[in-house]
Amino acid sequence: MNFLHSFVSKRGAIQAALAATLMLLFFGCGPDTDAVLVDFSKTTKAETAKPESPSEETLRVAVGAMISPKETFTGYREFLNYIGAEIGRSVDLVQRKTYQEVNSLLKEGRIDLAFVCSGPYAMGKEEYGLEILATPEVRGSHFYQAYLIVNKESGIDSLESLRGRTFAFTDPDSNTGRLVPAYWLYEIDERPETFFRKTVYTYSHDNSILAVSKGLVDGASVDGLIWEYYHRQSPAFNEKTRIIRKSDNYGIPPLVVHKSVSPVFREQIRHVLLTMHLAPEGQRILKELMIDRFIIPNEQWYARIREMSRELASER
Repeated sequence: MNFLHSFVSKRGAIQAALAATLMLLFFGCGPDTDAVLVDFSKTTKAETAKPESPSEETLRVAVGAMISPKETFTGYREFLNYIGAEIGRSVDLVQRKTYQEVNSLLKEGRIDLAFVCSGPYAMGKEEYGLEILATPEVRGSHFYQAYLIVNKESGIDSLESLRGRTFAFTDPDSNTGRLVPAYWLYEIDERPETFFRKTVYTYSHDNSILAVSKGLVDGASVDGLIWEYYHRQSPAFNEKTRIIRKSDNYGIPPLVVHKSVSPVFREQIRHVLLTMHLAPEGQRILKELMIDRFIIPNEQWYARIREMSRELASER
């Protein structure tokens, strides 16, 4: 995600609220090195989410917190309505703060379809019974990267320069927002708990970008697709950030279902996704989301994520 990034609306008010919340929760935590969990779940409301009332006539779709709730709702609305119209169902958008919560909803059969980060998919495929439907292709590529970002006005120019400073992760299970920077530290025999003075979880990549832009943290690792989206669509949002490192390529976050979903229904949704770019209305919606089309993924695209996770786990 995320891919499928939102249109930018009422950004000023959202920035102010997030900045105030992060300032209060982060800088009031004291000097310990434990990660601080910053809860942004109350910043907006998912007005259509009704996971407790499943219906055969309703397509229940969950979105991992790759972007903040308000932006998620705005950006995904047309896309989800298009899918619902094509398969003849209404759509309920379900939002949760953490990636693990979305995986759990899939496992419990409380949702039909989910947009998940590559990390939660790669590591939760077996545990949660996840099956890939399709993967977005963005600017001709099915890969994405983690961007290590700092404030443009800081003198920080490398990962090593962040030693003893403050750092924002997105989610404990995020690939670009947690696993990748932790692995970079592992490669130099360091750990986040001792390398950084303090860490904070923002629970979305746009929140992490905002935290760096406002100078509330010294650095963050974010989804490169989301950074590039704002760079093109709303440059004022991230113009105060600077990229100092990019990761290797990883498979773009996919759309998944639980393996218990019927093969007929699964193929019905997959067909809509794979042919969406061929229809004028579908093409328009995808263009606004900066997606070329959806393609059938290769499981190997996510293998490196599993390898990094296993290496880190072996050191604990």
